Amino acid sequence: MQTDSLLERRYRVLGHNSPLFYDKPLHLVRGEGVWLYDAEGRRYLDAYNNVPHVGHCHPRVVAALSRQAATLNIHTRYLDENVVAYAERLTSLFDPQLSMAMFCCTGSEANELALRIARDCSGGLGIISTAWAYHGNTAAVMQVSSLFTPEDRRGPYVRTVPVMDPYRDRAGRSDEELATAYADDVKRAIDSFSAAGVRFAGLLYCTAFSSEGLPTVPVGFMAKALAHVHAAGGYFIADEVQAGFGRMGSHIWGHQKLGVVPDIVTMGKPMGNGHPLAGVVARRDLVEAFTKSNMYFNTFGGNPVSAAVGMAVLDVIEEEGLRENAVTVGDYTLAKLKQLGERHTLIGDVRGAGMFFAVELVSDHQAKTPATAQTKRLINLMRERGVLISRIGMHDNILKIRPPMPFSQQHADLLVDTLDQVMETL
Repeated sequence: MQTDSLLERRYRVLGHNSPLFYDKPLHLVRGEGVWLYDAEGRRYLDAYNNVPHVGHCHPRVVAALSRQAATLNIHTRYLDENVVAYAERLTSLFDPQLSMAMFCCTGSEANELALRIARDCSGGLGIISTAWAYHGNTAAVMQVSSLFTPEDRRGPYVRTVPVMDPYRDRAGRSDEELATAYADDVKRAIDSFSAAGVRFAGLLYCTAFSSEGLPTVPVGFMAKALAHVHAAGGYFIADEVQAGFGRMGSHIWGHQKLGVVPDIVTMGKPMGNGHPLAGVVARRDLVEAFTKSNMYFNTFGGNPVSAAVGMAVLDVIEEEGLRENAVTVGDYTLAKLKQLGERHTLIGDVRGAGMFFAVELVSDHQAKTPATAQTKRLINLMRERGVLISRIGMHDNILKIRPPMPFSQQHADLLVDTLDQVMETL
């Protein structure tokens, strides 16, 4: 009754269209590491949330936040050692070309700022994203977030390219041929702007292509696409909100795994482990050119408390070996998921990297027909059995598994064993 009562109160003040996970909403009251606890004391394995990147309520992050909040919290118009030290630490994690940072509070703000920089420095307005992308919820960013914005509401300055889907697009082609074909989609979008008399500004991609279904990107694709982007005078904005801070295991940033250096990088959610911290790291010439003609200031962006939290997150990632953990446990989990795919015909494809996995469900292996209804049911059955995952992709038929970084082999066993049991019932 407590949860039902809370749901009714929520409807009254937040509305019925404010989104909730699961057919039966989950009333959570506490989190610790990779575990979440509901109002009745039941424990759930969190195999979905990348916001608590180093684990829910990590004591070191909580202590850093509390300590700094009890000492001083100001904005960046005053000098503060913590803010400068954090900016130095953060930029040191990138290619030397990416040497300046700007702070804000959310990934949406970061992408909004990145769009402003790209448009201001290129002199153009045209932005390219994928046909199933999500980059945030500001007015400008929603226009390029095709996941929630239909084509007739994107305006004349946005073009989308088809979702990359090697699972279905292969048709006997090599990675080289697929990479060229996907890069040609980018070139066609650029040419479309030119034909319409719109100057091109940039390409905005999530480097994990998360909302699109976490496709296995053909080697060389991104370099080919960037050649078209730069030849047309545009910039590449790498959205690292979901792929960054070591989630991909082999590299700390998704764009490194793709083998390229972007012009602008955006970060959000995991940067503050749940604290509202986000940022942009970009080429020095772009930041200086932009700020010379645009005064950028964010009251809460990059304050000393946020900087202390961000520094603590980086400390935990490094000292607890979480990127290395993403490699070892990620490989272990991916192998177990692929073994599961050999046992269940519902699984059409398994893919992923580091601590990020996608399991595509199909009702027909030959036709690769999306199993949308079964996927929704599976997500809810997993929740009933105490494991939280979600779904992605154009047909909502891909299991999205993206646990906090301290995920262990024992947690992976629980995840896959539960998935196995649930699939037996479908």
